[in-house]
Amino acid sequence: MAKIKYKRVILKMSGEVMMGTHKYGIDPQKVKFLAREIGEVYSLGVQLGIVVGGGNIWRGISPFAQEIDRVTADYMGMLATIINGLAFQDALEEIKIPTRVQTAIEIAKLAEPFIRRRAIRHLEKKRIVIFAGGTGNPYFTTDTASALRAVEIGAEIILKATKVDGVYDRDPIKDKRAKKFDSLTFMEAINRRLKIVDATALSLCWENKIPIIVFNINKPGQIKKAVYGEKVGTIIK
Repeated sequence: MAKIKYKRVILKMSGEVMMGTHKYGIDPQKVKFLAREIGEVYSLGVQLGIVVGGGNIWRGISPFAQEIDRVTADYMGMLATIINGLAFQDALEEIKIPTRVQTAIEIAKLAEPFIRRRAIRHLEKKRIVIFAGGTGNPYFTTDTASALRAVEIGAEIILKATKVDGVYDRDPIKDKRAKKFDSLTFMEAINRRLKIVDATALSLCWENKIPIIVFNINKPGQIKKAVYGEKVGTIIK
């Protein structure tokens, strides 16, 4: 029987993967698919923290958002991640998986505030913890929030779920000649200015020796393969 390689994991979910075939917003069927994929890994006994983005609802760097003060726009993006976090909570609890939403922005009626010790205790009690609200600070992406939460809870790896099957030297959707990397060092990822993960998150993971796997969440079974240590997407280490 295969042995699980990673027992405490941060799964970074971009807001875009929640759109499904829609141009914006949340596709309920897509969220249910993602919940089932997560449920397969949860059933193995893996402790899972999920960091959700908000790009399907609001992007602080979009042309429209640039008409708004940057700090205000970023806070609006943080609120979007809370909406997505609650959607994930609902989908997971529908399939009988206990969850807690913790947010860096306090909204007492909707979610717990992020408290490191409480988050770790939830994981130990076999609850999935959904981290929303980014870092709680403007100018920081949810990639950085993922790296920060990974360090804080002692995660062994970050799994970054995207719409492409790894890291490429250029956008594979726009350029068919794009070359995929099977693995990269943190230094290579930073020097090449690959935008799949922001430089702040890469630096934080590098310093704390937390690898990142970038993979295509739309392919069934990819999260499960990753926690077993099978070859999936691109690993940055």
